[in-house]
Amino acid sequence: MLVGLDVVSVPQLMFSRPLVAGMLGGAVVGRPLPGLAVGALLELFAMETLPVGAARAPDWGPGAVAAGAVAAAAPANPAGLLGVVLAALASAWVGGWLTHGMRRANAGSVKARTAALEAGDVSALQRILTLGLARDVLRGGVLTAATLVLADVAAVGLSRGWSVAPLVARMALAASSIGVGLWSAWQLFGHGPSARWLAAGLGVGTLAAVVWA
Repeated sequence: MLVGLDVVSVPQLMFSRPLVAGMLGGAVVGRPLPGLAVGALLELFAMETLPVGAARAPDWGPGAVAAGAVAAAAPANPAGLLGVVLAALASAWVGGWLTHGMRRANAGSVKARTAALEAGDVSALQRILTLGLARDVLRGGVLTAATLVLADVAAVGLSRGWSVAPLVARMALAASSIGVGLWSAWQLFGHGPSARWLAAGLGVGTLAAVVWA
């Protein structure tokens, strides 16, 4: 719920980013590093979303907490990890719609108390703020709980039912996360002089990965 609040309401300190939220989920069950690993994968997907204009952005925080907790509590094979990531992606998409609905409800609360606000009624303002925070807390809690169940079911189901070589699951995770990460980098830096620096960074990174492997 705290991570859910960080997205919009308070305190907006960026710990709702998947990289941090996943680690927090793992820390809750005493194993932060598996949560951090899942959060790093989800962060690559989250980087693709640029929160500008009137775009409806996915809510990555609660799902990343749940995914990090599930990955840390029950270490899964590559197929199970793929299930956890898919559950977190679905959660982020649903969370974006829930956030949109919450904002519409907040706007409705303001509209219903317009006369009181114009009259300077402080209690009306406090009521609006309290209702807004309560909606956000409820949204974050429900989304996290639902993702915990979904991620656990997906991890167990794919771990047991995956009949293809584990390498395929690893390749699916690597290809999707690297692909969306590259697309995000291209959106941000793929124009003008920064494109040359991006290409140079990719080349150096690829060379370092080959040498290290």
